[in-house]
Amino acid sequence: MKLSSPAFPDGGAIPPRFTCDGEDESPPLAWDEVPEGTQAFALTVQDPDARDFLHWLLSNIPGDLRELPEGQGDAIGTPGSTSFGTAGWGGPCPPSGTHRYVFTLYALSSQLTGTGDFDAVLEGVGRLAIGKAELTGVYTRGG
Repeated sequence: MKLSSPAFPDGGAIPPRFTCDGEDESPPLAWDEVPEGTQAFALTVQDPDARDFLHWLLSNIPGDLRELPEGQGDAIGTPGSTSFGTAGWGGPCPPSGTHRYVFTLYALSSQLTGTGDFDAVLEGVGRLAIGKAELTGVYTRGG
């Protein structure tokens, strides 16, 4: 499976409009080469430079979709609690320096039942994942 964004290349800079310095909308994502039998997707976005701070937890994205349009992910999947203490996209907002943001998309053999909690989603992903793809973006405040 391959995950990409028309907004930034893998390893490239995330545009400010998708961060706390801009409109803080979720970036557009697209994927292909999906495993046969995919019934749903789950998505996480974590900052490994901030102890895996969770910026987005989105589950039960329909298995026939191949993209999340800009700013619409939370309306398409089921948003879960993030490290901000809220549900839904929370864009990059590093206190200093350049941070990496790892978008991980999981193809699942069925929908998840526990969707609001990161640990429950990861437990479900552990049982149901049939594919995985990653995309990394970077962001520097004021950069």
